[in-house]
Amino acid sequence: MFLRKSPTPTFSKAVVAMAAIVVALAPTLAHAEEVEYLTQSNGNILWTLVAAILVMFMQAGFGCVEAGFTRAKSAGNIMMKNFLDFAVGSVVFFLFGFAVMFGLDAGGFIGTSGYALSGVSAADLPWSYTFWFFQSVFAATAATIVSGGMAERTKFSSYILVSIVITAIIYPMSGHWAWGSLWLGDDGAGWLEGLGFCDFAGSSVVHSLGGWIALAGALVLGPRIGKYTEDGKANAIPGHNIPLAGLGVFILWFGWFGFNPGSTTTADDTIGLIAMNTSLAAAGGVLGAMFISWFRYGKPDISMTMNGALAGLVGITAGCATVSPSGAIAIGLVAGCLVVLSIEFIDKVLKIDDPVGASSVHGVCGAWGTLACGLFNLDGGLFYGGGFAQLGVQLIGVGVFFVWGFGTGYILMSVVKGLFGLRVTKEEELKGLDIAEHGSESYNGFQLFSNE
Repeated sequence: MFLRKSPTPTFSKAVVAMAAIVVALAPTLAHAEEVEYLTQSNGNILWTLVAAILVMFMQAGFGCVEAGFTRAKSAGNIMMKNFLDFAVGSVVFFLFGFAVMFGLDAGGFIGTSGYALSGVSAADLPWSYTFWFFQSVFAATAATIVSGGMAERTKFSSYILVSIVITAIIYPMSGHWAWGSLWLGDDGAGWLEGLGFCDFAGSSVVHSLGGWIALAGALVLGPRIGKYTEDGKANAIPGHNIPLAGLGVFILWFGWFGFNPGSTTTADDTIGLIAMNTSLAAAGGVLGAMFISWFRYGKPDISMTMNGALAGLVGITAGCATVSPSGAIAIGLVAGCLVVLSIEFIDKVLKIDDPVGASSVHGVCGAWGTLACGLFNLDGGLFYGGGFAQLGVQLIGVGVFFVWGFGTGYILMSVVKGLFGLRVTKEEELKGLDIAEHGSESYNGFQLFSNE
């Protein structure tokens, strides 16, 4: 019979020594883990804040694009609406919209907590402040898209009400369906999220929604005076400052590096790929719009090419984190072609006057970008062996945002029109909204007005 030997004294001492070292190092290891967590947490806050500031600067881009693509006599009115969208949108989104979009879920359709950030614990406030600011600039973007489609003939006082309703109810409610879990996790998840809907940074949540509301607004308003002849032929009403519009497009392109990479809300190694995809898609949009306009009109059209850049940016916004660089180029190329055809169709066939092409750039190309996730996603996309499942979910999402955006937009515009009037008088429109609505000129001493 063999007896088990007891550990030697030397071995026992070594074990005791190692245990003592572990005990001694435990506080240091715990401290290192805490430092790593705080570093990552503060990095996330800093990156998200910087990205939000970039998106806020996009308001300047929208203002330049819309003013440049419209007539000089209403340029100041365009700028006023952009200031209004950001100002009233921020306050309303703080008081109501944020809670509707990201609060505790009620049946998958609406958030019910967090009004004015109430009920947030002190420990969660630093991140909640940052997250609210990032989301508030997205809400302002959705509202600003609408102003372009309704340019040059909308009453400013009525537009204030339109902007409030969009940022308080229309945008946040549908946003909850797709993004509700981003603040409170599963406790805030919406029903589209549950289906696996893919829209990383808002091709549908922000852009298509704004584009469809803009289309409804343009339809309810009717065309600008002189846009269509008696026999229905569309007349071009050129913008007054193409260089200003071009500057706006470059500002938007720049700001989109906050819009898409910032939607990670995390300082990690994915933001480089997202930025790359974003820029490649914009470049593809430029080329697509330039070549198709060249083919159709005999010369490469400047305004169409600019809209092509925006179309590519809108198109890649949904799949910027889930597609390859080559997929991003393809998405941008298709978006650039689509925007030219869509602007023509809405203008000449539907005879809806959208002065800056907002419904095409944001509505149509946002829908395309959303569908493109079902085709080009590296994980689950049809072109990568994923079958039709993801594409089917994306189709549902596209339909939902069209019905919701256009439907609620049409109801809102019709109600405002019936109660307060939505359009300025013929005399005010001919004079220009700068003087009629604000009592000043954007180009004092240089402006020439026409009664035609």
